[in-house]
Amino acid sequence: MRLFQIDAFADAPFKGNPAAVCLLDAASVDEKWMQDVAAEMNLSETAFVRREDGDWSLRWFTPTVEIALCGHATLATAHALLEEGLLAAGDTAAFHTKSGVLTAKHEGGLIELDFPATVAKPSPPPDGLIEALGTQPVRVSLNQFDYLVEMANEDDVRSLMPDFAMLRRIQVRGVIVTSRASTPGFDFVSRFFAPGSGIDEDPVTGSAHCALAPYWAPRLGKTVFLAYQASPRGGVLRVTLAGDRVRMAGRAVTILRGELRV
Repeated sequence: MRLFQIDAFADAPFKGNPAAVCLLDAASVDEKWMQDVAAEMNLSETAFVRREDGDWSLRWFTPTVEIALCGHATLATAHALLEEGLLAAGDTAAFHTKSGVLTAKHEGGLIELDFPATVAKPSPPPDGLIEALGTQPVRVSLNQFDYLVEMANEDDVRSLMPDFAMLRRIQVRGVIVTSRASTPGFDFVSRFFAPGSGIDEDPVTGSAHCALAPYWAPRLGKTVFLAYQASPRGGVLRVTLAGDRVRMAGRAVTILRGELRV
């Protein structure tokens, strides 16, 4: 089976967020096999895509668990389909996933994802969260996947050195930390920590922006954002809130391609 490693939300190699993409053939594979491949790839996510009734079936695995929503590995999958001639330039791919039908459209040199908004509502911080982050947040919210923690400023976000062992005990997929941007040209910055899902820090997290867009829209008075995820690799996303949907656009770069022997 064809296998790729692709840097998503990046316009140059070794930036953005790397994902593996496996193009499944007709052979039957089960969840354990996919989990084993994801563990072998040892990236934050490995995507498994298969042709299905004219559309595509798509699943995502971290090295330790299957997840229900992943942005950067979806962008990487669409990029792989374009490079392999399975998706024509300018076309839209529809992916059937555990979070419903998601689309990826190639337009103007970018790939734009259409995902559901995952609104975070105010929540008391769980035991250990503030201690794990080592700083006092402005406010804490929670959606069906993650805690969303607003900090006072961008420096607070960039300088965080969380206690991952403590974060691992919090029973959510991950923790999004965000603030208004002070770097010119950006609206907000974020980082994403998910040690409980096998990822201490995710470099660029598309699905986190499904919560960040509806969070910042009323606070910034706008629905179109340029966002920066301030991980060591860094990543830039153009994000649009459209009702109960979030559109995220970015580029991707193929780092390697090969053959997975089954």
